[in-house]
Amino acid sequence: MSIFSRKKKNRFIELLVKQAELTFEGWQMLQKFVEEQDKEIARQVSEIEKAADEVRRVLIDELNRTFVTPFDREDIFALSLSVDDLLDYANTTAEEMSMLEIKSNPYIERMVSLLTDSAREIHQSVLRLEDHPNVANDHAVRAKALENRMETVYREAIADLFHMPRDVEHVVDMLKLREIYRHLSNAADRGDSAANIIGDIVVKMI
Repeated sequence: MSIFSRKKKNRFIELLVKQAELTFEGWQMLQKFVEEQDKEIARQVSEIEKAADEVRRVLIDELNRTFVTPFDREDIFALSLSVDDLLDYANTTAEEMSMLEIKSNPYIERMVSLLTDSAREIHQSVLRLEDHPNVANDHAVRAKALENRMETVYREAIADLFHMPRDVEHVVDMLKLREIYRHLSNAADRGDSAANIIGDIVVKMI
């Protein structure tokens, strides 16, 4: 065996990486959905979310049956939950945009793009967590910076909404859009939470 053979990853790390990978894929698919407004793409977001839920179920089962873990059990559970919530918001955004027949706009596209980049950073962070914790922390910091930018766009979008109402129909559209904006803002909070948890794990590892 070569001395350069890769070390086998811990099972919990593998599952967290898979969760984060699927979350990134889900946000990529949502980005495609808001660009194309195809309900079939919304269905694919839902399928990715279901696959990620199964990975989380396996992780929780492993957690319940394993005594030794690579880092604190509470941190594994919390990170898995935050990553799961991040993908859930991508799915509910696609579902509600489809059901309420909400057309995308530049604010939605910008927020989804930033959240997709954040999901990429979270994935890269979890991927590096075991072997390169400082690099993992760098990616987590980038994810937090993207969350701050996302919240700036969110506030701009909300402010713009209140210039919108001209009649009852426009008020209804305003309420629908506000719901979508809120989903995306909540997603940003979950991404920020995941980044914070990774930061805490890194501090304990170093």
